[in-house]
Amino acid sequence: MHIDSFKYFYEVANTKSISKAANNAHISQSALSQQIQKLEDSLGEQLLIRSNKGVTLTDQGIIVKKHVETLIKTYNKMLEDLRNLENKNKTIEIDCCWTLSTYALPCTLYKMKKKFPNHNYKITSDFSDDIEENVINDIYDLGFIYGKPKDNSLEYFKAATDDLILVASSDFNIPDEIELKDLSKYPLIMLNDKLDIYDSLNERLNIIGQSCKNLNILFSLDSTESVKSSLLQGYGLAFLPYLSLKAELYNKRLKIVKIKDFSINYDVYLIYKKISCESNSIKEFIDYFIKIGKKSFC
Repeated sequence: MHIDSFKYFYEVANTKSISKAANNAHISQSALSQQIQKLEDSLGEQLLIRSNKGVTLTDQGIIVKKHVETLIKTYNKMLEDLRNLENKNKTIEIDCCWTLSTYALPCTLYKMKKKFPNHNYKITSDFSDDIEENVINDIYDLGFIYGKPKDNSLEYFKAATDDLILVASSDFNIPDEIELKDLSKYPLIMLNDKLDIYDSLNERLNIIGQSCKNLNILFSLDSTESVKSSLLQGYGLAFLPYLSLKAELYNKRLKIVKIKDFSINYDVYLIYKKISCESNSIKEFIDYFIKIGKKSFC
C-alpha cells in the first residue's frame, strides 16, 4: 500500500465526499475511487459506505482513520527529518495546548533562539491527550500540556502553574469580589477547549448545593480570542487562563472579578521521551528551559 492511498482515504473521511476530496487532492474522482478501492482490497475491509448524500465511515473505517492520522504524521516527520539531515539542520518540533502556543511560548522560543541561534523551532497546537500520543509516537520532539502526562514512559518537568480566573470588561457592572453562589446572577460565556472548565466549576458548585445548570450560560466558544472579544463587547463574564489575559489586564481592557474562597489552577508540564535527550539540540532545549522555566513565558 502506498502512503497516497492513506492520504486520499483520510481526505475522504474528513470531507465526507469523494468529489470534494478529489478536488482538494487535484485528481479525478475516478482515480481517487480506484485508490480507495485498492486500499479496501488490500485490507480486506469495507471502509466507506457510499450514497447520493456522500460517504460515511464503516466501523472498520473509523478504526483505520484513527491510525491513518498517526501514520501520515509519522511519514511527514520522517521526510522532514531526512531533509534536516541533508541540510545538517535540526528543527525541534513542539506540540502544545492552544493557550500555551499562543500566549506563553513565543517569548520562550525567542530566548531559546538567542541562546542557540542554530536551532529552529516549529510549534503546533493540540489537545493534551493528543500531544502525549504525538510525543510518544515521535511525531513531535517535545510537548507542553496541562496536567501530568498519563503515560508513564514520558519524562516531564513542571514548567508553571496557570490560574483560571473570572474576568469581565473593565466597565462591566459587577463588584470586585463576589461569592460563588452569586455567579448565577450574571451572564456567563464558556470556553470550550478541553480544559474541563465546566466540570471543574460544576464540582465546586455542587459543594454549595448548586450546579452549572443554575448558571446563566449565554453560549460556549472554542477559542480564547472569541471569548475575549465577547467580553470586550460587554456580553458577560468568562473563566479564562491567566496566561491568555496578561495584555488585556495590563491595558485595563479587562478586569479580574474575584470569587471568595474559590480558585482553579492547572499545572503546566514540559513532556518528552527519554530517548529524545540523545539529540544534542533537544537536550540543550530541555536543559535550558529547566533553567529559565516560567520566567521565559510571555
